[in-house]
Amino acid sequence: MATEKLTMPQLGESVTEGTISKWLVSPGDQVNKYDPIAEVMTDKVNAEVPSSFSGVIKELVAQEGDTLSVGEVICLVEVADSTSQAPAAPEKQETTAAAVKEKKDVSQKHRYSPAVLRLAQEHSIDLGLVEGTGAGGRITRKDLLKLIESGQIPTLHHPAKPVERAEAPVRTEPAKQPAAPSLALTSQARDTEIPVSGVRKAIAANMLRSKHEIPHAWTMVEVDATNLVEYRNAVKDEFKKKEGFNLTYFAFFVKAVAQALKEFPQINSMWAGDTIIQKKDIHISIAVATEDALFVPVIKYADEKTIKGIAREITELAGKARNSKLRPEDMQGGTFTVNNTGSFGSVQSMGIINYPQAAILQIESIVKRPVVMNNGMIAVRDMVNLCLSLDHRVLDGLVCGRFLARVKEIIENITPQHTSIY
Repeated sequence: MATEKLTMPQLGESVTEGTISKWLVSPGDQVNKYDPIAEVMTDKVNAEVPSSFSGVIKELVAQEGDTLSVGEVICLVEVADSTSQAPAAPEKQETTAAAVKEKKDVSQKHRYSPAVLRLAQEHSIDLGLVEGTGAGGRITRKDLLKLIESGQIPTLHHPAKPVERAEAPVRTEPAKQPAAPSLALTSQARDTEIPVSGVRKAIAANMLRSKHEIPHAWTMVEVDATNLVEYRNAVKDEFKKKEGFNLTYFAFFVKAVAQALKEFPQINSMWAGDTIIQKKDIHISIAVATEDALFVPVIKYADEKTIKGIAREITELAGKARNSKLRPEDMQGGTFTVNNTGSFGSVQSMGIINYPQAAILQIESIVKRPVVMNNGMIAVRDMVNLCLSLDHRVLDGLVCGRFLARVKEIIENITPQHTSIY
C-alpha cells in the first residue's frame, strides 16, 4: 500500500485558501476516485471536494473549521501500490526540495491577504522578516499563527527602542497600558451575539482585500427605461408561458452591458501589477444573495447570447446559488460584475469591486418620476440609475463615461422593432 496526499484545491480564480466546513468521510472509509470527501467554503463558492484516488482514508489532517491555503494537505489516502519505484520517492522528493530551495520563487512575497495584514497589525509583526510558505513565497495566515504560537515574532522597529536600555532596571513596576476594547465585553444582557460563519468570514476577507488594494472611484448616469418597461410588460406573460421562466428586466440590462463591453474592451480588464490584462472573452458575474451569503456566478460569453439565453442562465444560476448547488466552474472566469441592487428597492449605491475585476455596475430600481422632455414638457417616465464603481488604476472617467453613455443609449432605444428577445 502507498499513502497519497489530498490537497486543498483551487476552487476559483484569485482563491488562495478554503475552509473545511464538513468532512463527508472518516478514517477507515473506502472511497473511489471522484467520490466527494469534504465540503469546502471559499469567498466564491461552497463546494464538495472529490477524491483524486481510490483507496482507504488513512488520516484527516485538517479539522472541520480549519482554513488552509491552496495546495496544503487536507487528508491522507492509502492506495494500492502499483509501482516498484515507491521506495525511491523520499530521495527524489529530497532532491526536488533542494532544487526548489535553490531557485525559490518569491514573486508573491509582498502580496498580503487581509487576514495576514490584520494579524500582522494586531501583533506588530514585521512582514518583511517573515518567510512565507505559500505559492511564490506568499505569507499565509498559517505562517503568522505558527510564529505567534512559537513566540518568535519579528516585531516592527520603533524609534523609542532606547527606552529599553538603562531605564528598565530602575522601574519598580511595569507601565500599565490601557486594555484594548473587546467587542465581546461591550455586549449587554439583552444583546444577541451571532457567530460569524465561514462564508461570512470569507466574504469579509474578500471585501477587505478589494478595498485595501483597489482605489475605488464612482460615477452614475440616469436612464429613461420607459420603452424597456413597456416592451417587457407586453411580452412577459407570453414568454413565461412559452419558455417556463421569467423574462426579467435584469436580462435586458445584462445584454446591454455585454454589448457595451464589446465596444469598450478597456472596461473588461484587470490590474496585474506591471501590466493591465484586457480580457477578450466577456464573462459577466452576477451577484446572487441568499439568507446569509452572497455568491457571484458567471454568465459565460454573455455577448454571444440572446436576451432569452441570458434570462435562462440568470434563473438557473440563481436557483443553484439558493439551493447550494453551485459548482466551482459556475463561479470562475468572471471579467465584469453586474449587481441587481434594484431588486431590494435601492435607487443609488456604490458597489465594492469584485476582485480582481476592474469595475462593477449596480442596476438600481426602476421608478416613475416626472421628467422634463426635449420639447420642454413634463412627463412621468420610468427612470433607473446605473452606478459604476471602477478601479482607478485601470480606468479613467472618460472611458467609463462613454461606456455608461453607451449602455444608456442601448436601454433607451429598446423597442419591439429593434430589439429581439430571441
